[in-house]
Amino acid sequence: MRVVIAGQGYVGLPLAVRAAEVGHQVVGYDVDERRIKRLALGESYVEDIPAERLRPLLENGSYQPTADPAEVAGFDVAVITVPTPLRDGVPDLSYIESSARLLARHLRPGATVVLESTTYPGTTEELLAPLLEQGSGLTAGQDFHLGYSPERIDPGNPIWKLENTPKVVSGTSPAGLAAVDGFYAQLVERTVPVSSCKEAELTKLLENTFRHVNIALVNELAMFAHDLGIDVWEAIDAASTKPFGYLRFTPGPGVGGHCLPIDPSYLSWRVERALGQSFRFVELANDVNSHMPDYVVRRLAEALNDRQRSVNGSRVLLLGLAYKKNTGDARETPAARVAELLVRMGAQVCAADPHVVVGVHVPDPVVPGQRAAEPDSHGDPFAAVRRVEATPEELAAADAVVLLADHDDFDYEAVTAHARYVLDCRRRLTGASVEVL
Repeated sequence: MRVVIAGQGYVGLPLAVRAAEVGHQVVGYDVDERRIKRLALGESYVEDIPAERLRPLLENGSYQPTADPAEVAGFDVAVITVPTPLRDGVPDLSYIESSARLLARHLRPGATVVLESTTYPGTTEELLAPLLEQGSGLTAGQDFHLGYSPERIDPGNPIWKLENTPKVVSGTSPAGLAAVDGFYAQLVERTVPVSSCKEAELTKLLENTFRHVNIALVNELAMFAHDLGIDVWEAIDAASTKPFGYLRFTPGPGVGGHCLPIDPSYLSWRVERALGQSFRFVELANDVNSHMPDYVVRRLAEALNDRQRSVNGSRVLLLGLAYKKNTGDARETPAARVAELLVRMGAQVCAADPHVVVGVHVPDPVVPGQRAAEPDSHGDPFAAVRRVEATPEELAAADAVVLLADHDDFDYEAVTAHARYVLDCRRRLTGASVEVL
């Protein structure tokens, strides 16, 4: 089949590669020409898709990256994997809308369109379907198949990949469900059909809200436990021995990526708009998690003060700019807020991260139909931060080291041997100079 994947980011690129590997002719469409040029050269900006996996597909022609809208024509299956950001707290579905208008121009009877982008319940049927119908003159569920399948990509996870993670699938009609299920059954080991697109859309938001709320719980516990003189990490370890009724979550400097800082707010926004009620758990979790970087800086300032130093003029080395370990994903990373606050307070901020090559590892998405802007300092949240390697010299020169993302690449023996003070936000280190969040 000819398969079009609209969006070639952390979700779309792995999906496109997998579809090509099982034998489909895949067009990876993205409006960002910088991404397309890199992909055409066999360069991957997603760690889960190494170049050696991408290049054979380019060579045999089963995968074609393109920014040309005309290449979308003739598809049998099209999957939308574009960003769904928040703009001033309101869901921005412009990327979905632009993708829908493009696909509608090439939609043929019998084709299948699937939305994977995270969004609020009702988007597939209330927004996407009308746009596809208006642009094509066809009817969803009658002339073409339409469904929703939430992405479950976990960048950097060595165990759970696209292939072995169960895939929730849905359709706007029984035939649509069968078409969507049939496509994904070729890509993954197990599919999980649900009765309608709204249930599938809610599934994704439930998964992310569950994590968001529980991370907020342990983050707030960490702050209170510190003030009470209690080791929250030891309590978490002890609680984790319970074989039922408990799942382990750990504190950190904040949440990042697309899922936790953004996705639960889609559900909160939908509840507020449709029912006129507030989703209090989400709002509280947002408040706690979004202020964790501020708490990290406050703890650092207190530690420096105890050592007769102020933040102003101190040299601070940040270890890890990505939002999670062993990835270069810096989307919504709490490290950006930590760096911003420290620079604003007068600190000399350095940062080491072997995965985040520039401020934002994957180029930010651009508005469909517009050219991507050339990279500049305004798009780099770490523009005011000097990039270094975590050498013994850099570690020793810092007045304080803050471990934000505990990449396995870091030499932790060197950190404890050479750093004068370390604020460990991930509980990776031990030693006299180490203080754990």
